[in-house]
Amino acid sequence: MDSEKVKDLVVDISPDEVRIALMENHRLIEFGRESTKGHSFSVGDVYLGRVRKILPALNAAFVDIGDKKEAFIHYLDLGLYFRAFDTFVRESNSNTDLKQLYSGISLGPVVEKEGKIEDLLKPGQMIMAQIVKEPINTKGSRLNAEISLAGRNIVLLPFAEKVSISQKISSQEEKRRLETLVRSILPKNYGAIIRTAAEGKNAAVLVAELRSLIEKWEGSWKRIARNKGVGLLFTEYSKTTATLRDLLNETFSNVYVNDEKVYEETRRYVSLISPEQEKIVKLYDGKQNIFDYFEVTRQIKSSFGKVVPMKQGTYLVIETTEALNVIDVNSGIRTKSSDHEESSFEVNKLAAEEIARQLRLRDMGGIVVVDFIDMDSAEHRNELYKYMVELMSEDRAKHNVLPLTKFGLMQITRQRIRPVTQINTTEQCPLCHGTGTIASTVVIDEQIERQLADYVTEKGIHSLTLKLSPILGAYLSRGLFNSYAARWRRKYKCRLRLEEVTDHSILQYEFCNENGEALK
Repeated sequence: MDSEKVKDLVVDISPDEVRIALMENHRLIEFGRESTKGHSFSVGDVYLGRVRKILPALNAAFVDIGDKKEAFIHYLDLGLYFRAFDTFVRESNSNTDLKQLYSGISLGPVVEKEGKIEDLLKPGQMIMAQIVKEPINTKGSRLNAEISLAGRNIVLLPFAEKVSISQKISSQEEKRRLETLVRSILPKNYGAIIRTAAEGKNAAVLVAELRSLIEKWEGSWKRIARNKGVGLLFTEYSKTTATLRDLLNETFSNVYVNDEKVYEETRRYVSLISPEQEKIVKLYDGKQNIFDYFEVTRQIKSSFGKVVPMKQGTYLVIETTEALNVIDVNSGIRTKSSDHEESSFEVNKLAAEEIARQLRLRDMGGIVVVDFIDMDSAEHRNELYKYMVELMSEDRAKHNVLPLTKFGLMQITRQRIRPVTQINTTEQCPLCHGTGTIASTVVIDEQIERQLADYVTEKGIHSLTLKLSPILGAYLSRGLFNSYAARWRRKYKCRLRLEEVTDHSILQYEFCNENGEALK
């Protein structure tokens, strides 16, 4: 079943943010975005923080990592070898040989399971920690002081001695090969977890990846030694490479990127973790927006609303609250079927497929309650539960699916490590500004021409792009030599390019200069 699926990763780089869409058979199944302005607090990032407050009752502490909301760390998240990390942070300085310091630190004794946090942490103490859960609503980030650097095939563990191997690798011979290889190249005071993806990989690939992870970790040492202030030590990976690290397999057919710098970075990363797949990374240089070209924008608009339409009139209603997420299944026109029980079962199966997709797409976490259409048959209820478990098996987030209750409710818990992705698919009309009335459509061409004349004759701008909706674009460009656009080019002796934007409402438009910057 998996081998038939074709995966495409579409990466849209803009000045303000990076948007990533994972397509499975041209259908959007995962969507992520991150701001490029400033730094967001993301899972995997490693910080040097300052302990602010000890909470003996919770056996935890609040830590300042530079966010307005203080981060939280529990005693059990300090890790077995916290004392080794603490020694390294305290003793490193600009005059120290950091490699010698690191390899000379003793790992023992391990941190006791039943200990108290005040025995290890004090207010004002500097602590190295990694984000395991992003800030959500009023809560700050959740931290872990047991640092790990995840690669595609190997997870590097600083200040550790174990080499663990994925249980999914069944061959004992392969396990021995991988363990012997990794142990032979690990320096002192390093451990590793060998991931399932490493099975069958040649030594050169594994050695190259391990060395790059060690370089990333050791590259942060100078910042610790030079500056004992609060700040980011290193970010695990960009969202693009992190997605590839977790998902890349033989079913990936293409990775499309619209920025040359990110394209080179992605290509280098793929060549490191899977050299045979380097050619799947492609630079998109089309004139149309990359998300519009691959029909991602249309799918985002139809998938992120409160109401999510499905086949034959059926639809979901999705509500997200602080406490839980609620999904209601509605049969729409399907209720007209004569066999109500069979029809309800079909609609519920259809809904289960869409719900499994929506949980990944919106990255919904915490408690999810699904109100399926009532079914009298216990057999149907059990089949639906098994089908949902099967559909959720492809979800990388930790989750648990419970059987349907007698009221037709299904409870799903899903690991919540970042806020739910919410996109407002409704917008205030840019023409009427919510008043409900707009200027007559008959004079829209005159309105656009007046602005064009002002830019060309008054401001001296002779090369412009007019971004507008597809409907308005078709109206202004109909007729090859006598269209409005052609007449304006001749009349004002300017270069005018029409660019259709599917996000724009019917009469929405804006003028941009040749660099793509909107003109006021």
